[in-house]
Amino acid sequence: MLLLNTQHRDFSLQFDKILKRARLDIQGVEGIVKGILDSIRIDGDKALLEHILKFDDWNPQSFEDLKIPEDSMQQAYEKLDDKLRDALQEAHRRIFAFHQKQKPKTWLDFEENGTILGQKITPLDRVGLYIPGGKAAYPSSLLMNAIPALVAGVKEIVVCTPALHNEINPLLLAAMYLCGIKEAYKVGGASAVGMMAYGIGDRFKKVDMISGPGNIYVATAKKCVFGEVNVDMIAGPSEIGIIADCSARADYITWDLLSQAEHDEMASSILITTSAELASEVSQRINEFLPKLPRREIIAKSIYNRGAIIVTQSLEESIQLSNAIAPEHLELLLNNPLEVLPQIKHAGAIFIGENTPEPIGDYIAGPNHTLPTGGSAKFFSPLSTEHFMKKSSVIAFSKMAIDELGEKCGILARAEGLDAHKNSVLIRLNKKD
Repeated sequence: MLLLNTQHRDFSLQFDKILKRARLDIQGVEGIVKGILDSIRIDGDKALLEHILKFDDWNPQSFEDLKIPEDSMQQAYEKLDDKLRDALQEAHRRIFAFHQKQKPKTWLDFEENGTILGQKITPLDRVGLYIPGGKAAYPSSLLMNAIPALVAGVKEIVVCTPALHNEINPLLLAAMYLCGIKEAYKVGGASAVGMMAYGIGDRFKKVDMISGPGNIYVATAKKCVFGEVNVDMIAGPSEIGIIADCSARADYITWDLLSQAEHDEMASSILITTSAELASEVSQRINEFLPKLPRREIIAKSIYNRGAIIVTQSLEESIQLSNAIAPEHLELLLNNPLEVLPQIKHAGAIFIGENTPEPIGDYIAGPNHTLPTGGSAKFFSPLSTEHFMKKSSVIAFSKMAIDELGEKCGILARAEGLDAHKNSVLIRLNKKD
């Protein structure tokens, strides 16, 4: 694992590579993704079926073959082990409760002159959820994307997920049943994004918004279709940042770094610490633990190609570097983590203290685990109920109000050279030029 020290001569060069991780990724696949999207837009289901044969290794004969039957969801749920079903239900309950607290409300403000100003909140009509598959199945991502849409009041929720060899993970099917999903398809990658963004003739109606995490191809596809539809964020390969001092346990840190690396070869796991001793111990333990893990090949590529341990001179420097990275997940394994919380400016989700490992947020804490990656936590927020709603401004002027403010409005319109705007207001005051 790359070991850096802020005092080393080449640190700035090495750190700059970490900061550019997402930019380099997207540039490398953008041409491929645009080709996939164009083929879906032009050739529809013909291209879609060809992509599935090529990428998912099964051969659907028609668009109907891509549909996931509702009864398969119910059967999967009913066959769950009791303890697994209980855990899934508990996660559903906690995630639902958290997102209900986020739900915005329509409001109106009544001024003394009779003006009414406000904001009307409306759920989106139809949304598409992308749920990753392939190297691993993610029923938790189904909960994290479907539940805020349900809380928002979305009427049509579509799920797309890849089905390698035409197989869907039973726990994912069970999660669909628990969330009441009625429409789901065995489509993955950029092809799924294209299908949801453009539609497939009269077989599939395009959605209004696409949400959900995915690999770099999915993230790039979402970036390309933004404007055709809305997207939640450009969420690429997963990542974790850990700020630790000498009070932190090396075994905790090691497992937290490895847990993130097992998502994907392109995942990033970064430890920033003031303790050279801790850095050395974590590096040794990674080499010790990694060979014993089932997904060791994926983890090794992630850890050794995209991971880093950075030794700093102070906690302040550690925080500064973390804010520059803006990690998707940030753990604060410090003696007094709450003291530094106000200084953390950029992170998708913040995990405080040694008893809050990142997987707690992935599965059962309640806040959403669909988070901004690649430094986009500087301007994106976690997926929330609000992503599945839109806002309309409400304006109602009384006669008293337009008499009071109309002339000033006309002055501003005249200053911009828009005479029709000006007259539209002044005619109501019997003052049109």
